[in-house]
Amino acid sequence: MNHGSSNVTSMASSCVMEMTWNWRIVDSCFLADSWHITNNGMFAASCIGVALLVVCLEFLRRVGHEYDALLTRQFQRRVRAQQAALAAATSSNCCDGPASTLGTQFVTFRATGLQQLVRAILHGVTLGLAYIIMLIVMSFNGYMFISIVLGGILGKFLCDWLVVRIETGVMEEKDERRFSVEAAGPTGCCA
Repeated sequence: MNHGSSNVTSMASSCVMEMTWNWRIVDSCFLADSWHITNNGMFAASCIGVALLVVCLEFLRRVGHEYDALLTRQFQRRVRAQQAALAAATSSNCCDGPASTLGTQFVTFRATGLQQLVRAILHGVTLGLAYIIMLIVMSFNGYMFISIVLGGILGKFLCDWLVVRIETGVMEEKDERRFSVEAAGPTGCCA
């Protein structure tokens, strides 16, 4: 009976990262050696997780657009309130004449520091997540690529539903000066 140490060494599976298109499941690695797939269940969970990561990316993109739209609506409400206050003040002091003969006027608003910080953080998190997904797809694994595409489809379907608001009714005619600027080209010069 041999009680000494045996010469049998355990063959530990190694992490394989390929730089060519592959369909490897077991022993594939993504992003780091710690994300080492050792069985089919881990690989299926990784594919589902990556697809959900792409859905989260689409959600963050939507949140960024919705936050910008919220800020725009707040600015528009502020302009309407200022116009109403100005109209109320001028109607009590003036006769029935045109309110303004200056043409189109613009009001410019800038986001506050906090609003811009929120926008920047949303952009940074979205950018970071997009780069992580890019690095995963650079593993050249066909199953991960399919998972990313399916996650993009699901994310677009769930988070970016198209809604278009079209105003109906009487359309006002454009004044000739504005029409000529639009017809001149995108820069407004060189007719």
